[in-house]
Amino acid sequence: MPNRSGSSPEQEFEEFALARTAQLYRSAWLLCGSHHQAEDLVQETLAKLYARWRRPFGRIDNPAAYAQTTLTRTFLGGRRRRSYGEKPYADVPEQLVDDPAIRTDVRLALRALLAELPPADRVVLVLRYLEDLSVDEVADRMGASPGAVRNRSMRALERIRGLADDSLRIGKD
Repeated sequence: MPNRSGSSPEQEFEEFALARTAQLYRSAWLLCGSHHQAEDLVQETLAKLYARWRRPFGRIDNPAAYAQTTLTRTFLGGRRRRSYGEKPYADVPEQLVDDPAIRTDVRLALRALLAELPPADRVVLVLRYLEDLSVDEVADRMGASPGAVRNRSMRALERIRGLADDSLRIGKD
């Protein structure tokens, strides 16, 4: 069923997904710390978004924000599943994406530091400082109060600074 612009909801979703997948992947990669898990998270997010997109009366006012919120909540919800801790038996070396920005030492160090944090702390830092969202926007996407986001942000920054200091000391010994 075409809309006023003459394109079908499926075409609109495909255009949106093509335009936003790279940004969603970047956020997912920072949250998950793994190329494969990030791809899975983006796919799950887009699947949920597509189901919502096709509803005839369920028009999304801000699809980019809705997609980011869905990604965040899917990530946090996935951490609660029993299967989250499952590890494969074979050690397959993880290949980095061909994107030069992801291969930089800074991004790898950041990924390692973020991996040390609990999932909710990771979400706060990624959305607040890497995605440059306001406290209220992060609170809305996490389903938390702004005060809880500020508190979690302060504690997560303190912890990541301590981890960064420890890793810098280890490298200098």
